[in-house]
Amino acid sequence: MKKIVILGAGYAGLKTVVELQKKAAKTAEITLVEQNDYHYEATSLHEVAAGNVAPEHISFGIQEVLSPAVKLIKDRVVKVDPDAKQVELAEHAPLNYDYCVMALGFVSETFGIKGAAENSLPMANVDQAEQIAHHLNEQMEQYRADHNPNHLKIIVCGAGFTGIELAGALYDARKRLAKVAEVDPAAIKIKMIDASPRILPMFDDKMKDYAIKLMQKEQLTLQGQAAIKEIKPGAVVYQTKDEQLHEETAGTIIWTTGVSGSPVMAASDLPQRRGRVMVTDHLTAPDYDDLYVLGDVAAVMPPDGKRPYPTTAQIALTMGIYAAKDLAARVTGGQRPGPYSYHSLGTVASMGNTHAFGVAMGMKYYGYPASVIKKMIANKSLIETGGVKELLAKGRFDLYH
Repeated sequence: MKKIVILGAGYAGLKTVVELQKKAAKTAEITLVEQNDYHYEATSLHEVAAGNVAPEHISFGIQEVLSPAVKLIKDRVVKVDPDAKQVELAEHAPLNYDYCVMALGFVSETFGIKGAAENSLPMANVDQAEQIAHHLNEQMEQYRADHNPNHLKIIVCGAGFTGIELAGALYDARKRLAKVAEVDPAAIKIKMIDASPRILPMFDDKMKDYAIKLMQKEQLTLQGQAAIKEIKPGAVVYQTKDEQLHEETAGTIIWTTGVSGSPVMAASDLPQRRGRVMVTDHLTAPDYDDLYVLGDVAAVMPPDGKRPYPTTAQIALTMGIYAAKDLAARVTGGQRPGPYSYHSLGTVASMGNTHAFGVAMGMKYYGYPASVIKKMIANKSLIETGGVKELLAKGRFDLYH
């Protein structure tokens, strides 16, 4: 039997396993390696960070969706040797493979900015999101003790898709946090700092303007065209377009300026940029047709050839479906599918529980209707990885408030 090793149980990796175990469990030995024993919905990390939902609400046990034919190894991947066709693990013996799927996810990217790693809070996994929630609560408790206004100030570094969704979730959390601090919710200040000349470039001007108006309504401050130069303990130093330096203090500084693919890609000597490998038409690494690269560690170029598709849950799931189909054909002797292609169904950004905006199936949506669609998108990804059982247990059905 051919040996298939899948590294990572995020959207792409777990979807590959779920599909492959249906198609090739009798003709291949399938092993999944993941450092956690659970899968989590990465698109909902901001809700955990704000303290609006518990970590267990966006996660489920991996073993619950695996067939008995799939072996799960809980360990950290150190590197892959594509020439030897071997995976090096931190605590287990190396794994040999006939086919390998690298779907190792992302890590926070600081771009070498001084003090960013030491003095800000990243939000790249469940543990980090939970740490942010605990930190926020501690800041509110400290304010009650010493009334230092910095405890009530939150700075989100980055006003991209993730930063804006986080700011919206923090707005929803203000009433709860204010009760802990024993202040009016308006006393909790939320500010985003971003260097981009235009926020949300994936949306048109009308949708961008809607987002800005919603920020103003929710009293979210945006400092645009401001390049962060340094993160000090309790302060962000940034430079505005007039080249003036400013220093903003806050008790909570959250880092959402960007992510990169897993450092395992560089450790494996694969041709990568910021942890992403430009894949072939079959989602394999250049020169290694037996090594699939999916999700956040993959760069897929659209037909126009301008820049790779954004790394989203939506594209990761389609990669998993394709890889499973291709692998199944290879180990069963069937006909391989044609080149991978991707068609986005749209993008919707949330700003709190009942406000969102975006495009879905070619239509534009705003406000409450968009928030319902956002939750349905989350449910779709949940059922694709966890099935009906996990959808019923963890799904977003809070559509009426």
